[in-house]
Amino acid sequence: MPVKILKTAVPFQDEKTIVSTNAFCFLPDVSSKVAPALSVFTHGFTSHKGSIFNWSLRLAEEGIPSLLFDLPGHYLGGFTEVSSLEAFQRNATLMFESGLKILEELLLDELGLHSDHCSTKFILGGHSLGALLSLKACDSPAFQNFKQTQVIAVGFGLPPEGVTHIFNTPFYKSTLAVRAQLVSEAIGPDKIFPWIKEEKESLDLTSQNIYLLTGEDDVVVGKDGTERLKAQLENLGNNVVLEKPAKLAHHLPENAAPHIKKWLKDQGFFQK
Repeated sequence: MPVKILKTAVPFQDEKTIVSTNAFCFLPDVSSKVAPALSVFTHGFTSHKGSIFNWSLRLAEEGIPSLLFDLPGHYLGGFTEVSSLEAFQRNATLMFESGLKILEELLLDELGLHSDHCSTKFILGGHSLGALLSLKACDSPAFQNFKQTQVIAVGFGLPPEGVTHIFNTPFYKSTLAVRAQLVSEAIGPDKIFPWIKEEKESLDLTSQNIYLLTGEDDVVVGKDGTERLKAQLENLGNNVVLEKPAKLAHHLPENAAPHIKKWLKDQGFFQK
């Protein structure tokens, strides 16, 4: 039996109401043993879960159940709204916890497997904005029952120093004028970008396992943004691995899938 993909939804607490965003749950072939790990991923700014669909698919093919969710206020994934940037700041990271609970429930309902079967390792991550959210979420008490929590951050690094960043070029600004219409006004580029920059520079994590993956041709992250982020995270006492393939453009995060799969395989995540 091939990988089973189920449609589901992940709740998000807005200012006064709870909304739900679309999600896919990927369950491995029940005829083979399920690997002792679970994974939850999300996408980058103005994008949608389809942009990293094959991350979860590749892991499920290797026996790791996975959940992939759309961020609220991102219209390519659905038409949910976010009423304020503050609500997004407070609650978007909590969607990893909710996604994990939903994944565990579906694992039991569909495969008859209790979450203890897969409770050895937990993988969470994302692309760009999704990478930031996963880094902010990874030390949640909800994940403390796992023997190991692994963050996968793709297309993510510190802002460049001493040069004009691509965000400030006329071409990119004109592109953002269109892309801004793909998200809720409350989390438009002029609002969320300053917050992302601040959060990057003030990440306060320790004793976390972090895999950074950025292409040499990623013009959004820039030449050494991920290297400087790695140094910052290591100085805080985290275990950080950096991989920089020659080809992994920022707008093609799906191409990260074979790198993620190989790295997790080399680390023994697929052992059953």
